[in-house]
Amino acid sequence: MKRTLFNLFALMIVLGLALTACGGAAPAATEAPVVEAPAATEAPVAATEAPVVAEEVTVTIGFTASQTGAQEVSSKRQVNGFNLWMNQVNEAGGLTLSDGTVVKFAAQSYDDESTKERVQELYTRLITEDNADFLISPYSSGLTAAAAVIAEQNGKLMITTGAADDDTYKQGYTGVFQLYTPGSLYLTSTVDMLKTLDPAAKIAIVNESDKFSTAVVGGLKPYAESQGFEIVLEEAYASDTADFGPIINKIVDSGATVVLGGGHYPDGSTFARQLYERKVGIQFIGILVAPPDSKFSELGDAALGVTGPSQWEGKATHTEEEANGLGIEWFGPSGEEFSAAFEAAYGDKPTYHAAGGYTAGLLLERAIRNADSVESEAVKAALDAINIFTFYGGIKFDTSAEAHGLQIGHSMVVIQWQKNEAGELVREVVWPADVATKAPIFPITAP
Repeated sequence: MKRTLFNLFALMIVLGLALTACGGAAPAATEAPVVEAPAATEAPVAATEAPVVAEEVTVTIGFTASQTGAQEVSSKRQVNGFNLWMNQVNEAGGLTLSDGTVVKFAAQSYDDESTKERVQELYTRLITEDNADFLISPYSSGLTAAAAVIAEQNGKLMITTGAADDDTYKQGYTGVFQLYTPGSLYLTSTVDMLKTLDPAAKIAIVNESDKFSTAVVGGLKPYAESQGFEIVLEEAYASDTADFGPIINKIVDSGATVVLGGGHYPDGSTFARQLYERKVGIQFIGILVAPPDSKFSELGDAALGVTGPSQWEGKATHTEEEANGLGIEWFGPSGEEFSAAFEAAYGDKPTYHAAGGYTAGLLLERAIRNADSVESEAVKAALDAINIFTFYGGIKFDTSAEAHGLQIGHSMVVIQWQKNEAGELVREVVWPADVATKAPIFPITAP
C-alpha cells in the first residue's frame, strides 16, 4: 500500500512538471506580429523625401566704360550692347547647367574717363574689392592694353571688345581673348576695293598717334605697297588735334588722290569735316572708327562718300545659312533680332560697337555652356576650343604661345555714306562685293 501511494505521488509530480512546461510557452503570444516587407516593385513613400532646390549663382562681370573723355561715344554704344545681352539672359531665367545650377549675371562698372591710369586703378578694384568673376575690356586698344596687364597678373579671364591692336595678344598672356578683327587687317579690305577702283591711286596715310591707329597703319602700309600702290605721305597727329589745316596742306603738296587713316570718333569726324571744307579734290577717303557710327551723318555733306572699315553691319549681317555653308556652329540670335531688340531698348540703330558689346556677352555665355561650369579654368579651356558663328561673324582664337587670344575667325566689311532716294544720308556696305548693298561712289569729288 505504501509503495502504491508512493508511486501515485510520483506520478502526480511528473504530471505537474509537464503542465508547468507547457504553460511556459504562453509569453510568446505577446511578441509583435511579423509584418511582411513591401514587394520590391512598390514605390517608396515620397512624403519623407526632401524637395530638390536648384542652386542659383550670380556671376559678376566687371569692366570700365568711358562715360567721359575721348572714347565716350563708342564706349557707351559698346556698354549698351553688353547690357542688352545681360538683361535678356537674366529675364529668360539665366543659364542652367547640367547639375541644375542656375547662373545669372550682374555687372560692376566704373567711368575710366578715357585714361589709362584710371583703367589700371579701377580694374584692380574690380578684381580685389568687387570680386569680379570675369572681365570685359574698356573701349579702345590703349585702354585695353592697360587693363590686360592687371587681368593677367591676377589670373582673371578678360574678353576684349573695342580693342583691335595686335600687340596686346603677343605679350605671352593666356587669359585675354580678342573679339575684334586685329588692327593690322583693318584697312586691307579697303585696299582690295581701291585696287578695283583705281590701281594707280596715290595714297596719303594720316593717322592718330595712339596705339590702335599706329597698329592699323603698321599693317596698312606694307599691304598697300604689296598691291602696287605708292605711299606719298605718312603723317601722325596727336589725339587732341582740332586743327588739321597744316596736315591738309601736306596732303595737297604730296599729290595724293586717296587719304587713309584716322583714329577714333572725335578726331576722325573733325578730319573728315575739314577735308570737305577745304575742297582739296581727294577722290577717296577711308577713315577708322568714325564713319561706321550713325552719329557721323551729322556732318551732312561732309560725310558723303567717306568710307570706313566695320566689324559688323546690320545691312550685311551674318546668317545661320552662312554658318551652315561653312560647317561652323551657329549660336545666338539673328542680326535682325539683335537689331530690333537694341532699337527697342535704346531708340537707335546699333553700330558695330554695340554689336561687339553684345557679342562679348554672347561669347562668355557659349563658353560657360560648353564648359558646363563657371570655374575660370574650365571656361578658359572652352574659349581656347571655341569655333562659332554668330550674327556678328566668326569667332575663333589663336592658341599659340606667340599670339594667344588673337582673333582669327572674323572679317571686316567696308561701309560708305551715300544718299538714298529721299536724299538722306545712309550707310551702305560697299565691300566685299558679294555682300555689298551698293556699288561704291568713286571718285567722291572732281580731282
